[in-house]
Formats: sequence, structure tokens, C-alpha cells
Amino acid sequence: MTRTKRLLAVLTAAALTALGVALSPAGSAHAAANLLANSGFEAGNTAGWTCNGAAVVGSPTHSGSYAVAATPAGSDYAQCSQKITVLPNSAYTLTAWVQGSYVYLGATGTGGTDPSTWTSSSGYTQLSTSFTTGASTTSVTIYVHGWFGQPTYYADDLVLSGPGGGGGDTQPPSAPTGLTATGTTSSSTSLSWSAPSGSVSGYNVYQGGTKIASTTGTTYAVSGLSASTAYSFAVSAYNTAGESARSAAVSVTTQSGGGNPGGGSLPAHVLTGYWQNFYNGAKALKLADVPTSYDLVAVAFADTDPSKPGGVTFTLDSGLSSQLGGYTDAQFTADVQALHARGQKVIISVGGQNGTVSVGDATAANNFAASVYALMQRYGFDGVDIDLENGVNPTYMGQALHSLAAKAGSGFVLTMAPETIGMQSTGMAYFQLALNVKDILTIVNTQFYNSGTMNGCDGNVYAQSTVNFLTALSCIQLQGGLRADQVGLGLPATSSAAGGGYQSPSNVNNALDCLAKGTNCGSFKPATTYPGIRGAMTWSINWDASNGYAFANTVHPHLGTL
Repeated sequence: MTRTKRLLAVLTAAALTALGVALSPAGSAHAAANLLANSGFEAGNTAGWTCNGAAVVGSPTHSGSYAVAATPAGSDYAQCSQKITVLPNSAYTLTAWVQGSYVYLGATGTGGTDPSTWTSSSGYTQLSTSFTTGASTTSVTIYVHGWFGQPTYYADDLVLSGPGGGGGDTQPPSAPTGLTATGTTSSSTSLSWSAPSGSVSGYNVYQGGTKIASTTGTTYAVSGLSASTAYSFAVSAYNTAGESARSAAVSVTTQSGGGNPGGGSLPAHVLTGYWQNFYNGAKALKLADVPTSYDLVAVAFADTDPSKPGGVTFTLDSGLSSQLGGYTDAQFTADVQALHARGQKVIISVGGQNGTVSVGDATAANNFAASVYALMQRYGFDGVDIDLENGVNPTYMGQALHSLAAKAGSGFVLTMAPETIGMQSTGMAYFQLALNVKDILTIVNTQFYNSGTMNGCDGNVYAQSTVNFLTALSCIQLQGGLRADQVGLGLPATSSAAGGGYQSPSNVNNALDCLAKGTNCGSFKPATTYPGIRGAMTWSINWDASNGYAFANTVHPHLGTL
């Protein structure tokens, strides 16, 4: 799925921010030395920080023994952030020593103009910016991050100087106590605990040895668990001085239950939409905002796990959360369950235009299957969408998907969104992959856009944005070995959603009629009809929302007439 619009929008916004924000220092006679905890990562870890795709390293450093190294992957830009208590109407200066391509430093939630600055440097360079808090601002979030598609960056010796909010924390809190688990079902459990004395900014929730969430309250609902399975949970507390030890663990065993915890079976004809886990100018939506006209929702996108070849991770994008006024991991997880309750399926999409997940050997295949299955268990996803636009290995990706399907059991949903060129013939790697996993494949929603002209199954050349393009190219898949119920038509929801190939939703309906019933065709008419044609897909639900849901409101009702 193309991210070009997203990248242009974010790059433009970043450039405007970097050039338009006044960066003159705003000092304070009452400034604290440094309000950031573990500011040079000399604890040998990232305690006090919330990081993604980051690890503490011993070299290169600006000073001391450690620095943080973070690698952007997929749609993630490897951010480390820290929430700090501040005073209203007060001036602050933020500095950091950074090394790498397109490294950003800034603050959000300041109550005024949020500052941001960046640099690209082969050696350590100091970034500096400043801000003044608003009249009611009592906390801000400081961040450092890299940029999409760029290599590892390094950061060290971050300093936030200014008046501390209430003097700041001098030591981490003690561990929470009284952790209990109640209301355990076949796929979920509810955790609660008692707060320790002293200053606490929030809590980290651990499943086994892995942190699965952060929350500011003393309860957390865990979902997406497997039936008849034992789990161990613990929690820690943190403040600006660092993280506590973990609480005593609590063990639970989920109840027995069958199948995937999703929202029932998919209908005979399906409308699929992609929900954007990032902001690019399309309307920002919480997952629960997705209308029921979308039968299948693909969450875009999972990110590459740099520590495991073939592995993927998923983190809610901070830019989206900012647009929504806050959106937590727990809220997102609950929203997955809300869609299930409505009968909708939710899957995790891997790839996008900039996705770089590579599954080229047995180890990568195992890592891919294990990591996607872990995300299914963690969030309750019903399956996976393969939207890799930088090439696929049909042999090893096929092995990975079969392994994943075996782990997931009944109810597993597998979709693909190849570019048009990838489905031009059975000799193409993407087409081979679709045939290799035909036994577990739900739908191939080919991206019939950003393509220019292409050959149809009759050997003629057809232009995108036409009914002929949709029908003659779908015909290739239908004649090449895929069942009709495995073929869907992928289109942009608006002209802003893709570089080219947009056509009206009524054209999409005409193409579906042509394939299913032999009516409303263009100059090309298939030799036979395919009443089981599965449906349509759009990039994206967010772009559709920006256009009053014209795509869903036109196409979804029409699916029932096929």
C-alpha cells in the first residue's frame, strides 16, 4: 500500500516545523540542572524512557560509558521519549548530542508551539531547542527519533533545563504490591495492583519477561490470549527518576475455548479497508471509529524487528495518538475486541511501500510466523495481510504462512495486497506465493492503481482508472489458478490516497457486476462469469472517512447484490 503521500506530508510538516519554530533560548534563573532521568543512559538501560527499536550501546558515545542506538523500521522512526513534570508559564531549554541521518529532537504537549529540530551528521552534533509552557501545562513529553528508511542513529547526554515541577523525582518508586488477576476467560484476564508510596508517573505491565503495555492506572485488561494456556504477569512503577523492580508475579491459566477469538465468519462478499496507524493528512481515526460497512479491517502496518530476521513488531504511532488527543495500547486492544463484537475481522498488515520485511530462509520464516502469532495473541488479530512491495520469496514466505496458519487454527484470515505487476502472470513471485498458499488463502486484493497501463488476460493493453483495467486484470488471476472467492479489487478511496489509478466507486461496482454477472462491462467482457468474486478493498478507511465514506457507502451495499 503506497505510503508516498504519507512520507511527503510528514516530510513537509517536519521541514516547516524545523524552519518555522523560533529556537532562541529561553533561560530561567531558577533552572534545574537536568530534569531528565537517565539522560545519558548511564544506567546501562533505557529506564525512565519509552523506546521503540532501541538498545543501549557502549560505542559510539558522546560521553560516559553508554548511549542509545535506535533503528527506524517500516512505518516506525524509532523514538525514545520521556514524560516530564514541569511548571506552567515557564521557559525550558532542551539539548542532546546525536549522530546519524535525520535525527530529530523536540517536545510535545507544551501548551504552546511544540518545538522540533533536526540534523544529519556522521559524528556527534549537539541539537538545541527551547519552549515556554502554557498557562495550564504541568507535563511535557521529550523525544528523540530518527526517520523512515534511515539507518541506526545514536543519542546521548540529553538535557532539559528549567524549573522542575514540584522539584522532580530523586529516586525511582518501590515495586507495586498486591498484583491479582480476575475475570479470566479463554482469551483475556484483568490485572489490578496497589500503588507504592511516593511519586509514580505510571506502570509497565509484563507478560513473562516482555513488556506489553504502559498505563497510568492500577488496572489493566489483557486480551488476545490463547485458550487453556498458562501465563505469568508482573508490573513495575516508574517516575522521572527511573523504573522500580517488578512486583511479585501472578500466574493465570485461561479457560478452555475453541477457535480464534474473532468476530465470526466473513461474508460471501467482503469489503476490506486499511486502518492507518499513522497520520498523513487523511482523517485520524481510532480503530473503534471504523464503520461496520467494513467487514475486514487491516491494521497498517507492522514494523520490521531489527533484532530478528523476518520478525515483525507493532507499536501505535505517536503522531496518530497526538492527532486523537491520546490513544493508548490498551484502548487499541479494547477496540479490536469491540470490532469483534460487531462481527468484523481485524488483521495486521505487514509491509506497505516502505516495508522491508525479508523472509528468505528457514530462520526468517520461523521468526515471521512466531512474531505475527505473538501479535495475534497480544492484540486479538484474526490473521495477517501480506503487503510487501519490495519483493517476496514464495518458498520461504509460503512456509512461514503455513506455519502461522497451523499455530492460529480455525478462523485464520490470510490476505495479500500485491501491486498490479506482481499478478501479471503465474511466473511472478507474488502470484507463485498466492498459489503456494492457496489452501489457506482468504483474499488477494490486488492494488489496481499506481500502475499505468497493463496487459489483460486477452493480451490487450488497458489503462488504469477504467472498468476494463479491473476486469481484464482480475481475469488473469481467475484463469491462473485462484478461486473467484479469493480475488478482490483494490482501489484508492480518493484521488489523494494514491499517485494514480483512482476511479469512482460506481466504476468499482460496474467491474464487480461484469465479473459476477456479465453486466455493466466495458469493451472487455470475460468469457465466463464469476459469481463468487470476493469483493473490494480500499486504501484507506481514513481517506474514505475524509470523503464522507463515499467508497464504503457505495460499494458495500452493492456487494449484497452479487
